Amino acid sequence: MKFANPRVAAVFEVYRQREATDHERMKHLGPAALAVRDEFLLPIGAEVGAVLHALVLARRPGTILELGTSYGYSTLILADAAKMVGARVISMDLADYKQDFARARLEQAGLDSIVDLRCGDAIALLAADPGPFDFVLLDIWKDLYSPCLEAFYPKLAEEALIAADNLIDPPSAREEMRAYRAAVADLTDLKSTLLPIGQGLELSVKWSAGNPKL
Repeated sequence: MKFANPRVAAVFEVYRQREATDHERMKHLGPAALAVRDEFLLPIGAEVGAVLHALVLARRPGTILELGTSYGYSTLILADAAKMVGARVISMDLADYKQDFARARLEQAGLDSIVDLRCGDAIALLAADPGPFDFVLLDIWKDLYSPCLEAFYPKLAEEALIAADNLIDPPSAREEMRAYRAAVADLTDLKSTLLPIGQGLELSVKWSAGNPKL
């Protein structure tokens, strides 16, 4: 991925190098890597990141909600695009040490003022925020996809976009992903498509029956 801002590009290179290092370590550990999975970056990847970046630029959302800051890989991408369109990012995660890493990288990139990092239980944090949300990236632990959808759905703006990662891989999460897709299908004002890029990205747009664009 290419960034016009050299500060953002430099931080993204830090992530790229860590991704490569973590990948080699995971291969070395094999099945034992599962026990220390919180230590790994586990990013959305540059391909999906480029799509999300382009979507933010195209749709120009006011408020972007990210569920699953992790170490801030996707947060950086969203924040860069958000700054270009005058948006703000709210990013939630349960792990304070991950958000500390993300915060430091955002400061290095000059994007810390764009992102509101909130640490805690996602459902509780969502309950405390009235919204509305114009763009949602769902990349949290997979058993939380459906509960999070239930929590933020009433607070979606009209024509809001939901991007949900990991709909295809890893195979171990497919049961939760089927449950999430079924929950989305039950909401008749959400129109969805699954893109076979990265680990599978599902895009869902909120359009009411009375929307003249339908």
